[in-house]
Amino acid sequence: MVPAGVDPAAFETFGMQPLSADTFDAGIGGAGDALAVVFFWGVDCFNCEIAKKAMLAQPDAIRALDLKWFHCNVYEHHELGRRFALHGVPTWFFFHRGKRLGRATGWHGLAQFQAAVSAARAKIAAAAGAPSGDGPRDPATGGD
Repeated sequence: MVPAGVDPAAFETFGMQPLSADTFDAGIGGAGDALAVVFFWGVDCFNCEIAKKAMLAQPDAIRALDLKWFHCNVYEHHELGRRFALHGVPTWFFFHRGKRLGRATGWHGLAQFQAAVSAARAKIAAAAGAPSGDGPRDPATGGD
């Protein structure tokens, strides 16, 4: 549930499922093989509202990232703020198969967010033994 006075449009537009301390691990685990992202935000957080509006201004680009979205109001769920050592919001954490891959702190534009998503996907590829797609490939190791 979204507190009164909070615009839920971004949560609804991107199908963000709410998480609490009680549902966090099961929610992330339920994402399966998808790249999951948790949008940590807070009530009356000006920068969180700016981030949501920026995302809503380019919904197709955000959807093209092919993420499984979650959100959490850390002002309500303090224990998750402590668990992830949050010092500010908005913050996005990326997960794959329950493993934390990284985070993006603050909204610095779509290009920066896309770069964070790409970095998370590169970690998934590296863990699977696949080439990351960056840099030269060595045909001797099957990377070409």
